[in-house]
Amino acid sequence: MKLKGIIFDVDGTMADTEELHRQAFNEAFLEFNLNWHWSKNDYYKLLFISGGKERFKICLNEDKELKSKIIDPHLFIEELHQCKSNHYRKILSNGHIQLRPGIERLINEAQDKGLQLGIATSSCLANLNTLINRTLNIDPKEIFNTIISSDNVTDKKPSPIVYQCALAGLGLRPATCVAIEDTQNGNTAALNAGLQTIITTHSYTIDNDFTGASLVTKHLGDPKNTFKASHGYAYDKSYVDVELLNNIICHHTNSSSEFVLHENISNAN
Repeated sequence: MKLKGIIFDVDGTMADTEELHRQAFNEAFLEFNLNWHWSKNDYYKLLFISGGKERFKICLNEDKELKSKIIDPHLFIEELHQCKSNHYRKILSNGHIQLRPGIERLINEAQDKGLQLGIATSSCLANLNTLINRTLNIDPKEIFNTIISSDNVTDKKPSPIVYQCALAGLGLRPATCVAIEDTQNGNTAALNAGLQTIITTHSYTIDNDFTGASLVTKHLGDPKNTFKASHGYAYDKSYVDVELLNNIICHHTNSSSEFVLHENISNAN
């Protein structure tokens, strides 16, 4: 087996949290008495910008009247984001959030087979802790060998840095790992870090451009809740498991080797 590690994105990938985030943003706007409200259509567009603070900066620059009244924009964004995060964690704690199909199964199988597990997210560690504690009743550090979040890395996806740091934390080469993602920016970040990607779409990302992904589907699936691939090759599998991920890794490795061999023969001739 060439597969040695799996790196997960969090929001939208591990759990369908994007709508909860949108609600938390709007709760924060109300608390700050802002004339802002993000509809589902607004949020769909804003998801192409990774990171809540980065979205705030865009909106603040567009709201000339509000910007003229703020003495310290950086402090304003920090406080607004902290308020939003508090609302988000409160929504998580009081709700009935569940992991998306196949996530817990794949994590358990990967652990059983001795694979390394990592997190590469643009969210903060406190949000991750709340989600994993709520869904799995366990500290994420007991599951994941490395966790890279906005607490560690400031450059957001599509920058590959978060995945490069996750790979360094795992001590693994990109050719031996896959990334599980849900957004165009996440896919780009992982690919630029040299990883193969599995994409699980949802209502906010179903029509994103996932060029380069090895497999695109609505969810990872389970034996009784199978998936249907919209892009890529599933190797006759009806749900994503370690064997499927290893097949993807091996196929890519073989394809790369064949390309190098072909190039060497062509150059020799």
